[in-house]
Amino acid sequence: MPVPAQARSDWTVAELQSLPNDGNRYEIIDGVLYVTPAPRLVHQAVLGELYLLLAPYGKVAGLGVLLSPADVPFSDRTLVQPDLFAFPAPSSLANFGYTDITHLDVAIEVLSPSTARVDRSTKRRLYQREGVDEYWIVDAETRSVERWRPASDEGEQITGTLTWQPRPEHAALVIDLPNLFREVLGE
Repeated sequence: MPVPAQARSDWTVAELQSLPNDGNRYEIIDGVLYVTPAPRLVHQAVLGELYLLLAPYGKVAGLGVLLSPADVPFSDRTLVQPDLFAFPAPSSLANFGYTDITHLDVAIEVLSPSTARVDRSTKRRLYQREGVDEYWIVDAETRSVERWRPASDEGEQITGTLTWQPRPEHAALVIDLPNLFREVLGE
């Protein structure tokens, strides 16, 4: 479970960026540092399959699609690394950095036993507060996706077809969740 590394709530992004590259994921939310170990194989397989679906769609829809590790700073006291996310694509990445990402069309977290509580509570509230258009919590165990929007008091539980249309001028991306989980889990 991601837990505060030290009993303090005044961490800054600058301090976070000075931590060692030791294989753990470091994030701060409202000044609290969270440390998460490397994810399990199923987590990475689900994440990879989602990336393979979102990346080509993003190119057509004018979205950048990135996998973690990738820093998304919301303030000098909040920096997270969503497992997968999409944002309005710049015309060129040559002079574009993480701090230039000012809006997320979707943030996706694939649940792990070590991240479930933070993903469902702390990160969900953060993404809603920051106006992320959609937040997906992907649960391979239940073969479902919880979809949250900024003004939602309750998430939408999806087990069949997930339809995402971040830009009305582009066709929707349709994800057959039962098929996705069958492909990944081999069942």
